[in-house]
Amino acid sequence: MTENDPFARIPAVPSFTVTSADIAEGQQVPLAQMSGAFGVEGGGDVSPQLSWSGAPEGTKGYAVTVYDPDAPTQAGFWHWAVAGIPADVTSLPSGAGAVDGALLPESAYQLPNDARSPGFIGAAPPAGHGPHRYFIVVHALDVPTVEVPADSTPTFLAFNLVEHVIGRAVLVPTAEIPAA
Repeated sequence: MTENDPFARIPAVPSFTVTSADIAEGQQVPLAQMSGAFGVEGGGDVSPQLSWSGAPEGTKGYAVTVYDPDAPTQAGFWHWAVAGIPADVTSLPSGAGAVDGALLPESAYQLPNDARSPGFIGAAPPAGHGPHRYFIVVHALDVPTVEVPADSTPTFLAFNLVEHVIGRAVLVPTAEIPAA
């Protein structure tokens, strides 16, 4: 699928690898990573476990974002944004996106998602809207962190990341809820 490509208008950078024990490329998002807060029955709003490797030499820090470009808005929907992840961290456990951020590295912080809650909010495509893609991205940076206020939007973070991203690891599961 090429429409709504979130990387179409930003500079290409080398890729590296991100994997998850909870989700898989091109596969349906599990119920734990769906959104109970947005009405998905049994949805857990639990951020997925992530591990990454092969980041470019010169990586000084990371940011992690989760974005749905297929949301029925002009701007998609940001589900999670984390800045300030140190360069020596190469994984996040399931649930690191809890609002309290207790499972994140000490220097890391979460920005409010598009529901205006700091933390991860799960997938919840409208019933019958078709499949949605969830771009889970680990951004390798040439700085320890991109200095944006913790109450910024994920879009503001993404804008400020562009000039500092030296590598990108991408995992794209999907989610679809059938029409009632």
